[in-house]
Amino acid sequence: MTLWGGRFLRESNKLFKKFNSSLSFDYILAKEDIIASIAWSKALMKSNIITHKEQSIIEIALLSLLKEVKDNNQNILISDSEDIHSWVEMKLIEKIGNLGKKLHTGRSRNDQITTDLKLWCKSKINLLLNSIISLQKKFIISAESNHNIIMPGYTHLQRAQPITFSYWCLAYVEMLRRDVSRLKDVLKRLNISPLGSGALSGTAWNIDREELAKSMGFSSATRNGLDSVSDRDYVIELLSVASIGMIHLSRFSEDLIFFNSGEANFIELSDDITSGSSLMPQKKNPDALELIRAKCGRVHGSLFSILTVLKGLPLSYNKDMQEDKEGLFDALYTWNICLSVSELVLNNIKMKSLSCKKAAEQGYSNATEVADYLVKKGLTFREAHHISGQLVLRAIHDNKSLNNLEIFIFKKYSDLIEEDIYEHITLESCLKKRKSKGGVAPEQVCQEIIKSKKRLNIF
Repeated sequence: MTLWGGRFLRESNKLFKKFNSSLSFDYILAKEDIIASIAWSKALMKSNIITHKEQSIIEIALLSLLKEVKDNNQNILISDSEDIHSWVEMKLIEKIGNLGKKLHTGRSRNDQITTDLKLWCKSKINLLLNSIISLQKKFIISAESNHNIIMPGYTHLQRAQPITFSYWCLAYVEMLRRDVSRLKDVLKRLNISPLGSGALSGTAWNIDREELAKSMGFSSATRNGLDSVSDRDYVIELLSVASIGMIHLSRFSEDLIFFNSGEANFIELSDDITSGSSLMPQKKNPDALELIRAKCGRVHGSLFSILTVLKGLPLSYNKDMQEDKEGLFDALYTWNICLSVSELVLNNIKMKSLSCKKAAEQGYSNATEVADYLVKKGLTFREAHHISGQLVLRAIHDNKSLNNLEIFIFKKYSDLIEEDIYEHITLESCLKKRKSKGGVAPEQVCQEIIKSKKRLNIF
């Protein structure tokens, strides 16, 4: 069934009909299309376009159809309808006859589809928010369980300064917190109803669009029909937020892939999220993490696709915009499942505390503490930095850590250095001194864990 046959003398070419159809992917909007259609029927009744009795018959039929869709939405795919809108209208007419043909009065597929899509996006944002918060909680629990694990922090993939695994976990809590903030920002902007904008210039019928918007859970109605039917900013924004979120998960994956490697040997991943080799029996591969890392590119591709589709499109609706859905549907599904798998990964990580601490000690990550020590003795930081660098060179030459250099070696480079240097440059001392807000000091990390638990209602 098509919604536009009257002007045409010939049937559509079969190949074109298949090429033009969007039912194979927009069928997932059936629930949203039915909900918006019920709201529209009530608006038609309030404008005296249909009677109260007619509206009741339409609503009952649509609710019946909604139940059928919830029971099995795959049945939609056996239809030859052009899209989900024509499928819903066809099914309504099958149920109640000619009365069903009244529903589309004053409405266009142009405002209908963007309304459906916005309703779908709202539900998916709420799902994603729950998934992100759940992963944040998992990071906080992991941080609390591993608060005493000292490991090297890295810059340029070289050991830089000592941190704790808890501190590493909290870094991702902050990233995810920004993802939550961005999603909520998108929700504010997309929570405006385009229904009643018609094809592009508004409806000729006396529809209270503000009341209609609120009946569907939107905050208000859009202010310009031309913009309303051609606006896909919310799709771009959602895909942008998803792309940033996937970058965070990709970086998380890369960190753990490295930590899990034989070269680092900081962690062991659980058997239930790893796989083996068909040839090499010793292998335990971090497949889950590698797939998350790869799927980041998939989500980015959806963002680039919609940006390219919309670039240069004239107002208002163009068929190009049918390409807004598949990438969006896939990207948000991908992001959500990657969030869930990331949570699985964190569930049973086994920390190798001795390897972590040994790596922190071997990387001269306490060199800055030597410089700070000399600054407290009266040197400028630049002079102290130079001496500390020379000591690192000597330690490398002697194949020792800074902690194991004899005191006479220290004094050879500066008479200001005394026996207390050793207590100043322990890993524990390095951590303890960084107690400013955002620092790695255990007391500061504990405070952040407490604050995060309170914010996310973890008891």
